[in-house]
Amino acid sequence: MTIYPKIIIDALATVTYAGTKKNLVESNMVADTPSVAAPQNDNEPWKVKVVLEFPRDTDPFLKSTVKSAEAAIKYHCRQLAAPGENAEVEVTIETEFKSKPRPEVGQMLPGVKNIIAVSSGKGGVGKSTVAANLAIALARLGYKVGLLDTDIFGPSMPKMFGVEDERPYAVHVDGRDLIAPVEKYGVKLLSIGFFVNPQTATLWRGGMACNALKQLIADADWGELDYFILDTPPGTSDIHLTLLQTLAITGAVIVSTPQQVALADARKGVDMYRNDKVNVPILGLIENMAWFTPAELPENKYYIFGKEGCKQLAEELHVPLLAQIPVVQSICDSGDLGEPAALGDTMTGMSFLNLAQAVVTVVNRRNKEQPPTKIVGTHS
Repeated sequence: MTIYPKIIIDALATVTYAGTKKNLVESNMVADTPSVAAPQNDNEPWKVKVVLEFPRDTDPFLKSTVKSAEAAIKYHCRQLAAPGENAEVEVTIETEFKSKPRPEVGQMLPGVKNIIAVSSGKGGVGKSTVAANLAIALARLGYKVGLLDTDIFGPSMPKMFGVEDERPYAVHVDGRDLIAPVEKYGVKLLSIGFFVNPQTATLWRGGMACNALKQLIADADWGELDYFILDTPPGTSDIHLTLLQTLAITGAVIVSTPQQVALADARKGVDMYRNDKVNVPILGLIENMAWFTPAELPENKYYIFGKEGCKQLAEELHVPLLAQIPVVQSICDSGDLGEPAALGDTMTGMSFLNLAQAVVTVVNRRNKEQPPTKIVGTHS
């Protein structure tokens, strides 16, 4: 018998791909002309090589399709053989993918220079407000900035940026279909809040939340960034562990109010990053709600949550106090309106610009004096 590439194509045309309900030829999955090598003697088989292109490496129909294609080729070739003729065929099927696989851990954000985690020991201390304003202030200083809302169960960034109705779209970059972050105020932004109903609670187990977070990190077109800000959930949780096992975090800033109950939880946040298995540098503390200043008395300071508690904790832990942010009505109003205070040149806006400059300074010092952070290993 004699086998030609056309015979192999005809065989593949009898195999249906479940993903399209069409055959492999109609689905444009035959990546190249099949190669056929004749046997050198009667005891050797014909050798056939086929390259099939699937949409992605996680295609659920890949194995069954390859198996069916191999069986179809062998069947068609056997039909060509005369009685008593050697009909042995050795089939090799290679697979390619239209969408490249997700990069491995450690190679996910090659264009990002610094990854900053904004954390707090407890909720209600204004951590997300600080993260949003820090990102915008860094952008105002001329840096390329990305902001990821990693609080899967309580996302707030779409509201703070006034982009609740935005829906990120897909872009094709370097052979992969990626999520294009929403861009506003010079910041690239992603949040699970863009993909879920804001009126409905997100009832996910930890594994689902962590997988969603990995998608927002690895399957998004973040591009070139000077600073990638992570607005983390309060406390210490699966989300924090996922971040530490996925990204080499340059450093963390801890947000707290001056009151003792918040400071006690801030210590736990610091301890999480300083743990021997984590070793993420603490860039400094931020004292939010440091004092209250009424709009009609801008020179007055009322220490309603205690005075300089974060300053004392910073001295105790031997880390910088990066900023003391006052409580003013405009911070709350601007966040609710989707126009963060860092956009303006008010007293509060300048406080966030000063914070951004302080973060740049401590990051530069950290990169000069300390080795890069290592990703936390996984242990079974």
